[in-house]
Amino acid sequence: MSAAVSSLVSYGSNSDSDDESDTKTDAKKVDPNDPDATAHLKPLQQGHTMSVALLNSAPEVAVKESVETGVHLDPSLKEVTYNPTFETMFAPEFGPHNPFKTQQMAAPRNMLSGYAEPAHVNDFMFEQQRRTFSTYGYALDPSVDTHTVTTTGYIGAVEEAEKNKGLTVFESGHKKSEKRKKIKGGEAGEIDNFLGPWAKYMDEKDVAKPSEDEQKELDEITAKRQKKGRNEEEAPAEEKTILHVKDMYDYQGRSYLHVPQDVGINLRSAEAPDKCYLPKKQIHVWSGHTKGVSAIRLFPSSGHLLLSSSMDCKIKLWEVYGERRCIRTFIGHSKAVRDICFNNTGTQFLSAAYDRYLKLWDTETGQCISRFTNRKVPYCVKFNPDEEKQNLFVAGMSDKKIVQWDSRTGEVVQEYDRHLGAVNTITFVDENRRFVSTSDDKSLRVWEWDIPVDFKYIAEPSMHSMPAVTLSPNGKWLACQSMDNQILIFGAQNRFRLNKKKVFKGHMVAGYACQVDFSPDMSYVVSGDADGKLNIWDWKTTKLYHRIKAHDKVCISALWHPHETSKVITCGWDGQIKLWD
Repeated sequence: MSAAVSSLVSYGSNSDSDDESDTKTDAKKVDPNDPDATAHLKPLQQGHTMSVALLNSAPEVAVKESVETGVHLDPSLKEVTYNPTFETMFAPEFGPHNPFKTQQMAAPRNMLSGYAEPAHVNDFMFEQQRRTFSTYGYALDPSVDTHTVTTTGYIGAVEEAEKNKGLTVFESGHKKSEKRKKIKGGEAGEIDNFLGPWAKYMDEKDVAKPSEDEQKELDEITAKRQKKGRNEEEAPAEEKTILHVKDMYDYQGRSYLHVPQDVGINLRSAEAPDKCYLPKKQIHVWSGHTKGVSAIRLFPSSGHLLLSSSMDCKIKLWEVYGERRCIRTFIGHSKAVRDICFNNTGTQFLSAAYDRYLKLWDTETGQCISRFTNRKVPYCVKFNPDEEKQNLFVAGMSDKKIVQWDSRTGEVVQEYDRHLGAVNTITFVDENRRFVSTSDDKSLRVWEWDIPVDFKYIAEPSMHSMPAVTLSPNGKWLACQSMDNQILIFGAQNRFRLNKKKVFKGHMVAGYACQVDFSPDMSYVVSGDADGKLNIWDWKTTKLYHRIKAHDKVCISALWHPHETSKVITCGWDGQIKLWD
């Protein structure tokens, strides 16, 4: 403060000669310890009068300093009552020099990344230059006055800017190709001949008739397509069968379809075991398929034989008891087999494959009885379980239809066309009077047999596609494998309502149609998953009880044997079928 007082005194001494003596006497009376003692000097410096009381009550203001002395403004001041010079305003702040600050840290900053000078840029100009830079590689240098731009006033690809004469993306320098002329005759510039914006072009054709060469090419393409389609339709894969056992009949003349009596349990009984237990260990592996197994089905009622379909285009029949041999291989599809289904007696079965054919086979002889196709891929196939309708079967197709065939005539007798996506499953319910279908359209539809209009349609926004559905042994519930890694339970009688209390979680199946199954006594629910694991849940509590690493790849299906307390059969995309007990 004493320095400020002395400077004020010195400033006062430089005033006009008329006031020189007054100023000196005032300066002599100044008490340097009194902060208000110098306040009366300010109006003298500024050339106007101001009351002392007003000066004392005013906020702290800057006192004009001599620039030559190098005294600068205090940066904490709130008000400046004069126009300081640039040097005064932007001089470095007082204080000890910090030797640890880098040059970058010591530089003046008004934001985290440095010092930003306030500037106004038109939004359009900014966007224009940004796009020009991203397209051509150059833009105007913002530090150069835009009114006097030369070729040096660009940043980036300066040579390109010179070449394009500084054109932006909104200024096209290239001449557009000459427009087609909408005129009657003469030059395009003649206004008299211009017919308006809706007129035809000079070279426009009225009829889109192909020329002779174009017609010839079109005919060739059409012929090739028809020929290709005809070949696919006319030439299904040749059917053959291989018997792997030495004798087809035993000493009594019974074939392998005969239910064995010496396996320790009554396979002819219709009763389920009283109590089921969790399978613990692997007891057998059936290996014979060279590619992944897509589906497995147990022989109806007895379950003494196992039928498997594979991506190696083959279908195999295996023994479940005894030596557990491969009995017969059925070869007749040219592409992967998707689904298989026994009839009620097990004497025949249907196979559906990606070669667009459905084939009816004799289980005992291996002969292909008949083949069916509608030029679409069948995703699932089911015999009507009713004893009187064993000649009828339905197939869910890739073209969103469910097609019903009569195996005696080989003709389509009904089409159920209501789904909006490929049909994945068909399940018969309510004493075979109705069937439930699920589709890629994430819906579930219930149909009366032979009536092509669904009487129940279930589709919620939260629902996912359900590519695997199984009916419970008591016929009351439908277990649906949902693509959000859950097994949902729907009632299979009357209402078909979702049972929200029974949701089975904890496995990863998204993207795979892993088949679900129930234990015969309804104690457990089993399912494979995408990691090759066999998951077992408790039916009552929905808790995940047990998890077994069953396959190296996807475990696509799990079947609980209907007459055994703890035997589960699994198959996977590693080509193996395993028996667990």
